[in-house]
Amino acid sequence: MLIGTLLVSSFVIYSALYLAPGNPIATLTGGRTPSPEAVRILEERYHLNDPFLVRYWDWLTGVLHGDFGVSIPLRQDVSTLIAERIGITLGLVVYAAIIILILGIGAGILAALRPGLIDSSVIVASTISAALPSFIAAIVLLLVFSVQLGWFPAFGPGEAGLDRIYHLTLPAIALALASLAIVSRVTRACVREELRREHVQTATSRGIPRHLVIRRHVLRNAAIPITTVAGLTIASLIALSAVVERAFALNGLGAYLIQAALSKDFAVVQGIALVLVVAFVVTNTVIDILYALLDPRVKLGERAS
Repeated sequence: MLIGTLLVSSFVIYSALYLAPGNPIATLTGGRTPSPEAVRILEERYHLNDPFLVRYWDWLTGVLHGDFGVSIPLRQDVSTLIAERIGITLGLVVYAAIIILILGIGAGILAALRPGLIDSSVIVASTISAALPSFIAAIVLLLVFSVQLGWFPAFGPGEAGLDRIYHLTLPAIALALASLAIVSRVTRACVREELRREHVQTATSRGIPRHLVIRRHVLRNAAIPITTVAGLTIASLIALSAVVERAFALNGLGAYLIQAALSKDFAVVQGIALVLVVAFVVTNTVIDILYALLDPRVKLGERAS
């Protein structure tokens, strides 16, 4: 199933860009009018006259060997261009995912177990953050914490290690805010529902400590729906990262995908799009595996109802 999904995705990506308007020869020559001999040489070098299926097969077999083709405007290997930027996007998405899992699930559990002021505060905060698109959140965070307070850098990914984490903090928060709100609300609803179940109330009435009931019954039963929503929202960060990367001038895959699309660098667009799709599919596969680990009754590949 995984391999079939990736094959279909690769075909759709290649087909869409194959049909896209634009002339590769014009890109290669910078808009100048080349001689017929120059056109023939360029067509042979970049296999522009090969049939569609032949070009797709050559591209796919190259991808399987780590060769994503050559960027026509830059005359560089696409795999090299991707490798230079993938670490930033990966770090950003992982950082945002950690924020979502820790704060989103934690806030949801706290709201479910503490009705009143805490519950109301979590609901209000999640409503506000869910209503903020990533690019608006990025602008607000930049203005407050970078320009006015000067606590965090405004642009750039920083160097490796702690400096990279420092530079990615605001972008990760901007990327995580909307998803964090969704996860916290779903967690709150699931935990509340489990607390109302008869077997939980029976266990509590029998004198079993409340924290054991919550850990053994409530959180365990609520884990699958929470995992579903958390996994899907984290997978969506892969696509949303482009907006945040542009706002904070992070030279990651998302920002470079937009730049390549604007410059009609189709080889780069194909390569990055395929990498992002693979990351999304792999993330969903990991979610399926987690289902089977959390509940043996769920078969691999099925989703919890």
